[in-house]
Amino acid sequence: MAKRGDVSRLRGVLRLGSLVFGLSAIALLFAPRLFLDLLGIAGSPDLDWSMQMIGITLVALSGNMFVVSFHASDPGVLWAARVMQVSAFALGVLTLFIPTGVNWFVVVYALIGFGFSAAYTLLLFKRNPEA
Repeated sequence: MAKRGDVSRLRGVLRLGSLVFGLSAIALLFAPRLFLDLLGIAGSPDLDWSMQMIGITLVALSGNMFVVSFHASDPGVLWAARVMQVSAFALGVLTLFIPTGVNWFVVVYALIGFGFSAAYTLLLFKRNPEA
């Protein structure tokens, strides 16, 4: 019986996700107010600091995704992909519930989350070509 999950392509999605989160981390660390403005949220020094804290967390997440994509065993990649599948979907949903209203950036950001979740889902259910 063939194993499920196209691990080699999931590794690629993890790498791409690492890049996207890494870029978001840079934006949050160095331009938190711009990020807040794009989301339609009024900035403040307290909120800027919170965004920078999230940026540091995204540095850790993107680094871990990158390392997993290259060095984890196949089961490790499958588990990381499952976690990211749920997390990316939740990110999309949570983004749409932004309290300030939906704008073009909110829609794009949510679609990125849903796109990654869909990619993980499709590749997790795909038959492993190496099996």
